[in-house]
Amino acid sequence: MTWTGGCLCGAIRYEAEVADTENWYCHCRMCQKATGSIVSSSAIVPKARLRITSGEPNFYRSSKFVERGFCADCGSPLFFRPINEDWLSVMAGTLDDPEVAPPQGHYGVESWVSWLKIDDDLKREPTQEDEYG
Repeated sequence: MTWTGGCLCGAIRYEAEVADTENWYCHCRMCQKATGSIVSSSAIVPKARLRITSGEPNFYRSSKFVERGFCADCGSPLFFRPINEDWLSVMAGTLDDPEVAPPQGHYGVESWVSWLKIDDDLKREPTQEDEYG
């Protein structure tokens, strides 16, 4: 299956060849700050299977483990890219059809804000101290 997506202004477009993926809600403080939202949603894609079809994203190294890709023109967060992994995550909201990436769990639940009520049966995991943060 081919996923396509891009930023708000359209300057950056991408496509990804996806056979199987995971999509997670993330509640961690770093994702909250990076996306400007109290919860983010992103889908894992092999780095080798993602192709930028127009424009060029900028990357910000948000920790010693991770870079975050974004559009310098409109500011849209696009990618979560671990430095030493063979995968990255595309922000699900940037997909042309976000329906293709339903969430399978909640990550970073230690930072879940008390007033956000999500009533689902998805697994919930805390952020691991040695991972990405």
